Amino acid sequence: MRQLRVPFIDGLEKLGFKPLELKMETDAAKAFIDTVCWPSEFPYAPDASFSIARSRTHIVIMYRVRGLDLRAVAMEDNGRVWEDSCCEFFMSDPEDGTYYNFEMNCIGTLLASKRKNRQDFRYFGKDELGQVVRHSSLERKEYGLTDGPYSWQTAICIPFSLVGINPDNLPGKIRANFYKCADKSAHPHFLSWNPVEIPEPDFHRPDYFGELLF
Repeated sequence: MRQLRVPFIDGLEKLGFKPLELKMETDAAKAFIDTVCWPSEFPYAPDASFSIARSRTHIVIMYRVRGLDLRAVAMEDNGRVWEDSCCEFFMSDPEDGTYYNFEMNCIGTLLASKRKNRQDFRYFGKDELGQVVRHSSLERKEYGLTDGPYSWQTAICIPFSLVGINPDNLPGKIRANFYKCADKSAHPHFLSWNPVEIPEPDFHRPDYFGELLF
């Protein structure tokens, strides 16, 4: 099981994209999303990494991706973002045994839900989604480009209050995983931070989450 300690950086959620990029580059923890989970069927692996830190009220993740194509079709939140050039953060609720998934495509369209499993879940509503701060290095428009490589960055700032965590009483650790996918791109791929060791593609597997240490 992979582990990563999440450093504290005050005020991250208040920064614009460029100041946030600098802070995350210099002070955040860094890791790669580099496990090709199903290599026989989906061997392609774009370069994907993330930086992670926390403020007093938010957990903050910045993704960096370089790959052969760029797809962004989902423009509405809670749409089919996983079919686009997409990065994902899944984490367990420390109290009730459920988990959360935050899936965001390369232009900042977000799917977020609270789940018992793949079938039993509740999408976040508009007010909840509005509390999540998002950034992208790309212009917000549709893309369907295949003559790359292309590079892009996104960032997401998630309030602790949305994911069952009291910011004044943080748990010592939470279970989590990070993913890179693009199901309907020209080069479909499924990468994870902590390995998912099952026969068929499925990221909704909390039993394969790693650990984030606070």
